[in-house]
Amino acid sequence: MKTSFRFKTIFLCTSIICLSCTLWAQGPVTTPPGGGNQKASVTQYMGLVAVTIDYNSPDVTGPNGQSREGQIWGQLVPYGMTNLGFGTAKESPWRAGANEITTISFSHDVMVEGQPLAAGTYGLHMIADPEEWTVIFNRNITAWGSFFYNPDDDALKVKVTPVENQFTEWLTFGFEDRQLGSTTAYLAWENLKIPFKVSCDINEIYLSKIRQELESSQGFTWQGWQSAANFCIQNNLNLEEALTWADQAINAPFGIGVENFVTLDTKAQVLTLLNRNDEAEAIMKK
Repeated sequence: MKTSFRFKTIFLCTSIICLSCTLWAQGPVTTPPGGGNQKASVTQYMGLVAVTIDYNSPDVTGPNGQSREGQIWGQLVPYGMTNLGFGTAKESPWRAGANEITTISFSHDVMVEGQPLAAGTYGLHMIADPEEWTVIFNRNITAWGSFFYNPDDDALKVKVTPVENQFTEWLTFGFEDRQLGSTTAYLAWENLKIPFKVSCDINEIYLSKIRQELESSQGFTWQGWQSAANFCIQNNLNLEEALTWADQAINAPFGIGVENFVTLDTKAQVLTLLNRNDEAEAIMKK
C-alpha cells in the first residue's frame, strides 16, 4: 500500500511539473507592439506583378511623448554599419523600420535600380548616409530586426540618393511614379525620403501568362487565340509566334478555329508587321 501511495505521489508531482513546463514553453500572452510601433503593409501592382512591403512603423515623437525631430538621421538611425550589442552580427545595417524584420516581396522576377532580383521575399535593410544610401535585399526573413544580419545572405545591394521630403510623422513605405512596367518604392520619415526604382519586363510576363492560358480553357476558343495574337500586334512584338496564334484562330481543329473577318484581319495585321505585304493583301481581299 505504501509503495502504491508513493508511486501515485511521484506520478502526480511529475505531471504537475510537466504541465508547468508546457505552459511556460507556450510563452506570454499577446500584447500591443513595443514602443507603439504599429504593423503596416503596402502593395503596389505593375500589371500582374505584386510588390509588397511589410514593416513596423515608428513615430518621430518618442514613446514618452518627446519630439525627436532633428534627431532621427545620424542619431536614432545611425549612419553606416553599427554594432548593436546583441545577436550574431558584428556590424548591422538599419532594419528600415522598427521591431521585427522589414520584408519586401516580389511575385515575379524584377529589376531594382536596373539590377535583376528573383521573385521571392527578402529582408529589407538600409545603410544610412548623408549623401548616398545602400538598400539591401537579404534572403534571411525570419531573424529579428538586423541583429543577426549576415552579408553572405544578401541577394542584392543597390545605391540610392536620399531626397528632402515633407514632414512625415510615422515611418511610411509607399510607391510613386506608378507605371505599367515600373514604379518607385520609397521610405519616408521625418524630412527625408529614400526612393528605389522597381521595374519588370511587363510584356514578357504577359506573354508567359498568355502561353499558360492558351493551354487551358482559353485555347479552346478562337477568341483566345485571336486575342493572344492581337496583344502582340498592339505591342509589335513576338510576331512569329503571333502568326502561329492567328493561324490557330482560323484553322484550329475540332471547330475551334473560325474563318471570319476578325480572325482574317488579325492574321493580315501580323503579316503586315512582318513585311509580308502580298500575303497580307491576299488575306484582306478574301
